Amino acid sequence: MKKLVRYLKSFKKQVTIGPFFKLLEAIFELIVPLVMASIIDKGIAGADKEYVLKMGGVMILLGVLGLCFALICQYSAAIASQGVGTKLRNDLFRHINSLSYKEIDELGTNSLITRITNDVNQMQLVVAMLIRLVIRAPFLVIGAAVMALMIDLKLGLIFLIVAPLVAAVLYFVMSRSVPFYKVRQTKLDKVSLITRENLSGARVIRAFSKQSHEKERFHESSDEVADLAIRVGKLSAILNPATFTILNVAIIAIIWFGGFRVDKGSLTQGEIIAFVNYMTQISLALVVVANLVVIFTKGSASAARINEIFETEPSIIEGNYSGDLNRNNGNVKAQESTNRKIVIPKIQFKDVSFSYHGNEEYSLEHLTIDIQRGETVGIIGGTGSGKTTLVNLMPRFYDTTKGSILIDGVDIKEYSFDALRKQFGIVPQKAALFSGTILDNMRFAKEDATMEEIRKAVKIAQAEEFVESKPEGYNTIISQGGKNLSGGQKQRLTIARALVGYPEILILDDSASALDFATDAKLRMAIQDNLEGMTVFIVSQRANAIKYADKIIVLDDGMVKGIGTHDELFDNCEVYHEICLSQLSEEEVRR
Repeated sequence: MKKLVRYLKSFKKQVTIGPFFKLLEAIFELIVPLVMASIIDKGIAGADKEYVLKMGGVMILLGVLGLCFALICQYSAAIASQGVGTKLRNDLFRHINSLSYKEIDELGTNSLITRITNDVNQMQLVVAMLIRLVIRAPFLVIGAAVMALMIDLKLGLIFLIVAPLVAAVLYFVMSRSVPFYKVRQTKLDKVSLITRENLSGARVIRAFSKQSHEKERFHESSDEVADLAIRVGKLSAILNPATFTILNVAIIAIIWFGGFRVDKGSLTQGEIIAFVNYMTQISLALVVVANLVVIFTKGSASAARINEIFETEPSIIEGNYSGDLNRNNGNVKAQESTNRKIVIPKIQFKDVSFSYHGNEEYSLEHLTIDIQRGETVGIIGGTGSGKTTLVNLMPRFYDTTKGSILIDGVDIKEYSFDALRKQFGIVPQKAALFSGTILDNMRFAKEDATMEEIRKAVKIAQAEEFVESKPEGYNTIISQGGKNLSGGQKQRLTIARALVGYPEILILDDSASALDFATDAKLRMAIQDNLEGMTVFIVSQRANAIKYADKIIVLDDGMVKGIGTHDELFDNCEVYHEICLSQLSEEEVRR
């Protein structure tokens, strides 16, 4: 938790003012029993109505001032806690976005969501309680004991006996409940995971009629959290009865022994009432202390989880080479109107191997290939053969384990992320659209794209017909994740979005899997006719989709089984030969 104290530096004023005014409120609260004692001993005993009214006015004044001071403290605590939460959440989000795929895979999306929401909320509560109660509660306990000892030292010994007894109860309960709070956050991660899976996979669950199974799965996970909370609750339930029993016995002792002291004339009735009030203040303050222990224990667990993210350094370090990209940010046919040659980078894979876990279990091994500017490269292989892994290495979503990848003769590790990734237009395997209009999504890569550029990109992606058939056209609202579109429509829009920015390298990662064969063929033809000079990678399990590529890379279980043209591979690569014949007749293969 100490590592997060730096966030309080921006709120020094609130962190100083809040506790100061809360301390003043506590001082006034300690004065009230003395005023009450004075009213009883002088006003009531002497039948002095004027004195009673006068001191009653003093009590009201102390109460009003205490309320004002408490409101100032509360306002300061609100500003500081919300401010710290906002800064912390923003920094967490920024840091998470700096992590590579590897770190995000290791931490887990659901855990990251829980940490940036629940754990940050817990830290906000800690800051609020730090300002409002951390000074006040202990001060009241110590102050009430000191004031009681000042009234009568002998009777005050009761406070010294009670204090260690209450402390022992607090230690017993807290020492056994604290570990549960740390486990609880992990259990909440699991609940978040199941919730997210069910919301994102609702259609699949219903398609297989697995609602009952998922309900049971959620209930089991939820029950684990509830059982943990009940176990902590049973321990915490001991706290208040035990402490109040001790304190009530102490009050009885004060009244009993105080009565003898009053008979002897050593104490007055008012001072006995003051003793009882101080004991009550201590009891209430100790309850607050117990709650603070719980809050700070939860906060400590949350802080550890937040710090784990901050301490996770990105494994991919950004270079500083900006490169002379000579990018064409015009429309997708700009080379026809300007007659200007577009410079497309040459890509080199030099004995590239990659392992997700940094061990000898490679997902891709010993890939060496030169790809010239403007070439179309097909990547084919069975499920899990390493196709997506290969294309994810080029924009440095992951770093190679062995070997290197060069663009324009420069190792991609030397490029800045912006300079490197602006060269790519990527259409992922799972189509990802954002809430907003179609137009907003089309301008994701290039914010100042004109309607002409967007229309041409949409036309190439074979999305023109269905976009313009919508009543709102390009202003049609897309729901979260594109849930109001079909799979094929989403894929075509993601292709169009990638084309709008006119990238130098286009990666289509199995991005036509939801398209029918006719639309797929039209798409490939449109790319071939309109994107002359662009280096294109087509990842597919369909032999027909990559048949006319300049180069085809055949993968099998991470191993490169062949590199060449369709005809070369069909004659010389057994894996490719089998893939083709499993999908096409020999006559179709030879066309």
